Amino acid sequence: MDQFASMAAFVKSVDAGSLSAAARALGISQAMVSKHLRALERGLGVRLLNLTTRRLALTEAGAAYYERCVRILDDVADAGREAMQLQAEPSGVLRLTAPLAFGELRLAPAIAEFLLRHPAIRVEAAFGDRFASLVEEGYDVAVRIGRLPDSGLVARRLGATRMLTCAAPRYLERHGTPAHPRELAGHRCLALDSVSTPGVWWYREDGRPLDVAVGGPLRCNSIGAACAAARAGLGIVYGPDFALQPHVADGSLVALLPGFDTAPLDIHALMPGRRHTAAKVRLFIDFLAGRFGAGATSAACAPEQ
Repeated sequence: MDQFASMAAFVKSVDAGSLSAAARALGISQAMVSKHLRALERGLGVRLLNLTTRRLALTEAGAAYYERCVRILDDVADAGREAMQLQAEPSGVLRLTAPLAFGELRLAPAIAEFLLRHPAIRVEAAFGDRFASLVEEGYDVAVRIGRLPDSGLVARRLGATRMLTCAAPRYLERHGTPAHPRELAGHRCLALDSVSTPGVWWYREDGRPLDVAVGGPLRCNSIGAACAAARAGLGIVYGPDFALQPHVADGSLVALLPGFDTAPLDIHALMPGRRHTAAKVRLFIDFLAGRFGAGATSAACAPEQ
């Protein structure tokens, strides 16, 4: 007999509490349910159920086998759903959250291209510098830059961003141009909490890490606010190239410390979990990984707090 059908009859009998109820649920005769159960017990060489006129009871071996059967049948059902999703054109609403500057400068053009390729999908994007909770707020995907917080989420690396150190020409005229990262200790530095440890900027000198303690008149979690303050001449800003490079290009900021590499920040897409991931979500993340040039490495984060 078909072993999966016999396992399904066994699980349904336990869940329904009787062979007759299992037969009605499966649309087969009670005799056929009994036949499936006898086939399982004969093949395993153990008794799975104790049957009386009043109730159905699992044996010790039956209880352990039941748990395994439930997991196996769930996996088989998942495989079937995934196969059907791959055959069908993904559709529906995909809810996304991402940092404001990265969302506006890098994700928005990518989303537009993705939607042109897949018109049956709609994207609801929320760009902001507050870390939204995927599970509690119902997002399908979150894009995160930098060190990942503890969570029960699945992360896929999309790429990385290089860090720049910049200041406005008017600031440099007043305070001078630092030639070495250690000189930043004597400058007014604008701390951006979302991309580094507060008060510490990361560099590399001769291939070795160089952490520099900085301080200044402003500390915030928004790269847009830090850029605005730097352009106004308030101090030196340290942030991702996608946010600072446009201001370097238009001359409102000057890139500093060209001889010192900075520690790159990884860009990840986070999902609630591997199981039951919708085809539209997998398709979107594959698209982003291809666009931003990262491989397909996935990693599980620590349990969400």
